[in-house]
Amino acid sequence: MKKQILWIVTGYKICSTDGFGGLKIEQIAKTVGISKSSFYHYFANIECFIEDLLDYHFEQCAILASKENNCKQIHPDLINILVEHKTDLLFHRQLRVNRINDRIGKALEKSNRILGNYAMMLWAKDINHNLSQNQLDGLFKIATDDFYMRINEKNLSHEYLSNYFKNLGQTTKQLVG
Repeated sequence: MKKQILWIVTGYKICSTDGFGGLKIEQIAKTVGISKSSFYHYFANIECFIEDLLDYHFEQCAILASKENNCKQIHPDLINILVEHKTDLLFHRQLRVNRINDRIGKALEKSNRILGNYAMMLWAKDINHNLSQNQLDGLFKIATDDFYMRINEKNLSHEYLSNYFKNLGQTTKQLVG
């Protein structure tokens, strides 16, 4: 793996669990096993590095969206993909948590556009809804916010996601009758 992408992948993983405040060049260098001065060979500063992390996330979102688009059902198709893309989901969570920052907020909007609504279409099919598009959009927005605020490195598993989607389906059916 090229050193520049090694820096990016490592920083991406650290940011996904520790947030943007956890991006310390010394910690990344130690994790990568490369001298801190090598960082500056590839990136002018931490801000440029974050831009590369965001670009990497956009690429990961495109991959995730493509896989979600091919899903036939939530169980097990979507759940398998979500577990496989655990780091990407956790990084996306960091974008949501830090969206008050203008640059991060714009990155979140771009990521959401890339991801599209494939998961919403699966979810709508799963709950067998008779909702208007506005109702479905509103419920999905609430469910998405809830999902990202609940996930973490320890609980993002097949078991957790199966229970989460089961409970979400039951709650949705109670709300809509």
